[in-house]
Amino acid sequence: MPRPIRAGVRGGITEGTPIRLSSMIWTVKRFFPVAVASVSLLTASLIAEQKPDKNAMKPMAGPRATALRQTPIYVAPDTTSQKVDRIQEGRELVVAETSGPWIRVFANTDVEEVDEKDVPIYGNEAAPPPVSGWMQARGVVRENTENGDQILMGEAASLEILAEDVRGPRNAGQSARLLYRRLVEFFPTSPLAAEAAWRAADIRWQFEKADASKRPSAKEREAYLREQLYDDEMKKVIKTWPHSRQADLAAFEMIDNKLCGDWQGEPKCPEKESQYFEKFAEEHPDGPRTAQALYQAVYRQAVLGDMYATDGNDKKRDAARGHAKELASRMQTKFPTSDFTARASALVYKLQQGVAVYGSDSE
Repeated sequence: MPRPIRAGVRGGITEGTPIRLSSMIWTVKRFFPVAVASVSLLTASLIAEQKPDKNAMKPMAGPRATALRQTPIYVAPDTTSQKVDRIQEGRELVVAETSGPWIRVFANTDVEEVDEKDVPIYGNEAAPPPVSGWMQARGVVRENTENGDQILMGEAASLEILAEDVRGPRNAGQSARLLYRRLVEFFPTSPLAAEAAWRAADIRWQFEKADASKRPSAKEREAYLREQLYDDEMKKVIKTWPHSRQADLAAFEMIDNKLCGDWQGEPKCPEKESQYFEKFAEEHPDGPRTAQALYQAVYRQAVLGDMYATDGNDKKRDAARGHAKELASRMQTKFPTSDFTARASALVYKLQQGVAVYGSDSE
């Protein structure tokens, strides 16, 4: 199944990689056309994901389910009865009763899960219990639905495509994330579970990252001076599916929390960042992001060469440029057909031609 281009990575923090909503299976090119005005709203809703209140009243039995479309809930199994609420795609439901084409459900429709670090000091006493009511059963996937994991994966992927379109539904990205989460929860042994967990974590990561990039702290040089992106879900992917493709992707994304916001012309930042990417490549020698990590290291070594040249430190300049060439040569051997290898070769050529990589190239 082809992967949609998704919003947000690297833009503004690592060089040269466009943004998207999360990582594709066959490509690393990224694009983020989601309207800027909606990013903060989506990020705010993603800070807390559907973790039910421990004190809330819940049904004791019944299959879990989720809807593939926005669906109203009524007080009675009749469209002319009073509407209780409207549920979003991907919200967790518990089916308590069935009556013909109708089901009575318990659903969290408006309360998102709150991370422990964000819980108010006096707790979460005001959180209302799940909403109960009747809804039409059309478009509902239950945890015992045949091929339910395939259905949820397909619908979530379709919503990701819609999230790329500025004319698409405003909450398409968030709905895709919720559907991926339901897949993992309903079908934990599915061969699609690891991919769904990674995509759900990455969508949240990209929205938070896009929102963080607009804050004043995004320009701070040191990473610890800005709010760190929530990484618990990434860590869970690594822990649950160790040594998997998805674990490699999660480990690469988590480097974001270590990167400087603005180098401010200081060699300390690209030097440290180069080490992060090189260490990743050593620990994940055959991963889906290894070539990209090595390219990022090559770029930073090339930048260091320009910085040291500006400072008149010829010894460090030559060492940095030599290391960039060595890394690029390693890429040509291990990843000869990768776009990142070609980009690294272009950087090395600039170094050989005396073309500045960082700053302006003044004649």
